[in-house]
Amino acid sequence: MNKANFTCDCTGSEKAFPHYWEHTVGSGHATLALRADWQEQLRRCRKELGFRHVRFHGILDDDMGTFLIENDQPLYSFFNTDQIFDFLLSIDMKPLVELSFMPSGLSSGSKTAFHYNANVTPPRDYDAWATLIGKLAQHWVERYGLKEVSQWFFEVWNEPNLKAFGTGKKSDYFKLYQYTSHALKSVDVSLRVGGPVTAKNAWIPDFLDFCGKQKLPIDFVSTHHYPTDAFGSPGDDTETQLAESKRSILREEAAKAKKQAKGKPLFYTEWNSSSNPRDKMHDEPYAAAFIVKTIMEAQGLVECYSYWTFSDIFEENYFPSEPFQGGFGLITINGIAKPAYRAYELLHDLGDEALTVRGHHDTVDVSVVRNKKAVTILITNFALPRHPIKMEDVHITLENLTKAPARARLRRIDHDHANARRRWEEIGSPEYLSTDALGALKKASKMITEKLEFDYQVHRLELNVAVPPLGIAAIKLKD
Repeated sequence: MNKANFTCDCTGSEKAFPHYWEHTVGSGHATLALRADWQEQLRRCRKELGFRHVRFHGILDDDMGTFLIENDQPLYSFFNTDQIFDFLLSIDMKPLVELSFMPSGLSSGSKTAFHYNANVTPPRDYDAWATLIGKLAQHWVERYGLKEVSQWFFEVWNEPNLKAFGTGKKSDYFKLYQYTSHALKSVDVSLRVGGPVTAKNAWIPDFLDFCGKQKLPIDFVSTHHYPTDAFGSPGDDTETQLAESKRSILREEAAKAKKQAKGKPLFYTEWNSSSNPRDKMHDEPYAAAFIVKTIMEAQGLVECYSYWTFSDIFEENYFPSEPFQGGFGLITINGIAKPAYRAYELLHDLGDEALTVRGHHDTVDVSVVRNKKAVTILITNFALPRHPIKMEDVHITLENLTKAPARARLRRIDHDHANARRRWEEIGSPEYLSTDALGALKKASKMITEKLEFDYQVHRLELNVAVPPLGIAAIKLKD
């Protein structure tokens, strides 16, 4: 094993460490939020992972019944939206409202996306669209109060730069944003609206330029990115795309977008370890290590970093029944926590002050974060597919401690720890789970807390921990 050495001066300057990744988490389709199992999983994520908002597609889709035309007359029904938002508020969460997709009664064409036929064409009548948005926002203000709704965020559409979600013309989207933002601000100027909600960090400079020239309100800049964006060739599998990607590519892209945002809050309202909705790595320790590394690197660049998605209760193409289907979610359809979920659990447990760590290694990254009660050392051993990686013996020195900690506790996520998919494969990869199998997999998904030995002499602490490939080790030091 190669030695990886890192040092942290505990009396050195610290930086504020806001939990910006807890701002929002993604889901799939609005109607899923009416399901009891979806609600139970989100309640769990709120309690254990700290997410504060949730974002999903299609609150204006026909299956939500929000708007339709009958006998040439517009009909508005906000009952289903209220059912969802009532639930969110009941668990102390709020919506990040993606205003999509086009009700068929307002659509200019028949192009749709996903199996649930979300219409992705522009409105045939922009004034009628603005009326719908204004009525919807006014209803929410009347139902929940302006103080509440002014804490929400409103995004205009979803990935308008992709042909799958519209014409791909910037001018069409800019017009839609113009009408939508005016409709929201006409209800109250405190309602917060943003865009361009593009894939691959696209259109940000042109969008801000358009808003400036038209004197349009913009309260935040939002976009999406994945490490598979623009890597590989058409038809390549995810592993090939990732192999041709770059380590820390999402940090590089976020840094560019922050500059382009020109001081506006930067929201990434979709990201994940890959954009493939059926990717085995989503279920494996790879995703957990990727999440921790990416989030720790994006500190100071973004205000919202919304993982896509919290659950495999998801139906863009179809709704598979396998417990480990490679879906985007942190939790399987059966409620089994994936390694990615446990990664967020470790992150949620971190303090709010980050200390400077000295040291460099090709695959190992170390962070030290503290609060008034504990110091946590968070280690990842991560590389992209087909890049060199092996077990590493990580040596960490904490200097200038005021006193020795009473204990050190270690939690791991790797091939042998908190890895329920591995256990599922060992029992034959059943498509449907018995009660006993479900219990065994939930047990396999849990992190185990171990005692870790350390050496302390005159305000200096040293410890060693072996971290396997694509592994995470979290060491908590407490008095």
